[in-house]
Amino acid sequence: MGIPSPGAQYDLLIAGGTVVDPSQGPSALRDLAISGHKIARLAPDIPGRHARKIVDATGMVVTPGLIDIHVHVYDGVMPISIPADPNCVAKGVTTVVDAGSAGAHTFPGFLKHVVNTADTRVFALLNLSVIGQASFSRDVPHGELLDLRYANPRATIRVIEAHHSVIKGVKVRLSRMVAEEDDLRALELAKEAAAGAGVPLMVHVGDTHSPLSEILARLEKGDIVTHAFHGQDGGILDATGRILTEVRAATERGVLLDVGHGARGFSFDVAEKALQQDISPWTISTDLHLLNVAGPVFDLATTLSKFLLLGLSVEQVVERTTSNPAKTFALPDGLGTLKEGAEADVAVFSLAEGDFEFADALGVTRIGHRKLILAAAIKAGRVYGS
Repeated sequence: MGIPSPGAQYDLLIAGGTVVDPSQGPSALRDLAISGHKIARLAPDIPGRHARKIVDATGMVVTPGLIDIHVHVYDGVMPISIPADPNCVAKGVTTVVDAGSAGAHTFPGFLKHVVNTADTRVFALLNLSVIGQASFSRDVPHGELLDLRYANPRATIRVIEAHHSVIKGVKVRLSRMVAEEDDLRALELAKEAAAGAGVPLMVHVGDTHSPLSEILARLEKGDIVTHAFHGQDGGILDATGRILTEVRAATERGVLLDVGHGARGFSFDVAEKALQQDISPWTISTDLHLLNVAGPVFDLATTLSKFLLLGLSVEQVVERTTSNPAKTFALPDGLGTLKEGAEADVAVFSLAEGDFEFADALGVTRIGHRKLILAAAIKAGRVYGS
């Protein structure tokens, strides 16, 4: 943090960094000036005397505040949820979408105790089950859709319509431990809810009773498949390692693939083979929760570093955690971008070089040579933690 300049026209200046903002074009050395909670100016060589405070970003990467579209932060209600702020905004993730921790009956508490109190900007996908994921824990790994009487599209639509500024979609989990043999019926109920509320649907896949091809056939443009690069049964590759025809057809008609790393949702091998066949994630998310926050996920920056290892560029991983997520759920204008007038959510990272060991959700390790390490997080114009 630089020396304050009393009476200056900007509240904060992030100086000397390489701005990586795919929403505005190629990366370039730029200074970023903030007034209040808005980005006031993005330009080369903004004089430091014009700012009250300065963050020196020389040699670092400056990005929009990252957006993670798959986390679980209903701490205290969903047994494996974690607190938002120490795991999100404190790690450069200024905006998150909680993916189904709350359902129609448990959302009021989520709004009161998480959305309205966290420094992290929190949106939600409403679980098709009215109880959300309150039944799921390390000790009782049984899902919320084992009894489809808890799947209530009308209640889901009603709550979304009442809270459309916060709830951005519907979430349904289809793995065997959640829905057993009723996965396709659960999917149809979730589609009914999403269509009725006019919002996207996020579908959790991996170890489903029904083949992935049957699930994909029911999805439409704008729907999201999370855990798309998992290494369990029912994945996106055939027995020879080729992308399923149905996967390619789904992406061509606008179905979106999300990483959703989690404790079981990401395989280096699957992701590498997909990338080699021009199938890439639209969004990169963590599925961050109690069972993976101490590893193998840790945080979103670590997940992005795994995709640097797999060959994506810094610009590509930033796009998948800024502008693409903002488009996916029609988040408020000014998120996921550093354009002038946008919300002043910013992350500053060093791009460390060396030998770094990363693990996927199967316990497979690889050595990467670049790692994004957070230097500063700015939320709505304020340096978090300062």
